[in-house]
Amino acid sequence: MEMPEPLRGADRMCSLGRFPDEQESALAVSRQDFEDAVAAYWGVKDTQLEVSKIRNAVGAGTAGSVRSGKHFDALAALLAKFFLDAGYPPADIRISGQGLSLPGYYRPQKKWDVVVTHGTTLVAAFELKALGGGKEDDGYSKNYNNRIEEALGSAVDLQRASQPPFYSGEKPWLGYFFIMEDTPGSRSAIRIDNGPFSVEDKWYGMSYQGRFAEYCRRLKAEEIYDEVCYITSSASDPKPKEPVDTLDWLHFSAAINSRIQYLAELGIPQDDMLPL
Repeated sequence: MEMPEPLRGADRMCSLGRFPDEQESALAVSRQDFEDAVAAYWGVKDTQLEVSKIRNAVGAGTAGSVRSGKHFDALAALLAKFFLDAGYPPADIRISGQGLSLPGYYRPQKKWDVVVTHGTTLVAAFELKALGGGKEDDGYSKNYNNRIEEALGSAVDLQRASQPPFYSGEKPWLGYFFIMEDTPGSRSAIRIDNGPFSVEDKWYGMSYQGRFAEYCRRLKAEEIYDEVCYITSSASDPKPKEPVDTLDWLHFSAAINSRIQYLAELGIPQDDMLPL
């Protein structure tokens, strides 16, 4: 008797009930969910109940707040929801507590904010960062370079290590999400210091918002991160602004869904590793 060919990819996912309808799957995480998570970052909207539901559903060791602080709880939970909805085992998804440290090359390991693994594959790792002005609106000048160096260092370190024996599955996927506080201090032009060599002309007259927009464009263009989302927002006006079309939430969420579908076509997650 001839055995039927095993299902793979989208057919396989559908047979498991994970993608019953393409449109439904694409809308599992909505624009409103995103805007609510940003509002929760500023403490404007209470999403504690939804965050608790997702945190309780994902892997062990996630009882605490996310590494970046409780401000990012709602966003971390929202990112986890993409993978929960796609049928990844809860133990594969980590948004706080233990299991967030990943091997590097220039250092032994580094903690990320959201980590999704399956078997030997690093499905996704997310870095969640923000830059605010503080009480005197001077936090931008104090912390701008730190944010640049943190994001570069994290990604370059992991990418350099992204080969066996550390990451022997499919190539790791990295996402970067950044919130710039929208205040006069971040919108004002910043002076360029005089030095022995000139800088690119485009940097002159830029604000911190403009500088970070250009920085995020380059992170994505140079494939330092697989996808980048850059928004501006504030406690007084939490509705996110997306100054760069290609770095908006629509592109970011589409890239996450594409990563999930790509791995599904390769048979990830595997049937024999899913909970019964």
